[in-house]
Amino acid sequence: MTDEDDTPVQPASTSLPIVTATDGQPYLGCDTVIVFLRAIAESCRNLAHEPECDLDTAAAAIDVEADALECRAIAHTTRAAP
Repeated sequence: MTDEDDTPVQPASTSLPIVTATDGQPYLGCDTVIVFLRAIAESCRNLAHEPECDLDTAAAAIDVEADALECRAIAHTTRAAP
């Protein structure tokens, strides 16, 4: 994704705080997920008013966010202690 200046735009999910629990799995706080989902909903509402945008555009943006979050989650995953 790029902005008007063709400068790469960081996915919003790169700023979500991820913690690694004692079981070695990455977790997001419920409040964080709620804010993130509301931001996605707002983006979809904004895109709905753009004549050149369609549902595929919104879906592609959500996929980018999911991919970025998945990469970060994998990076935060550790093996659980025996």
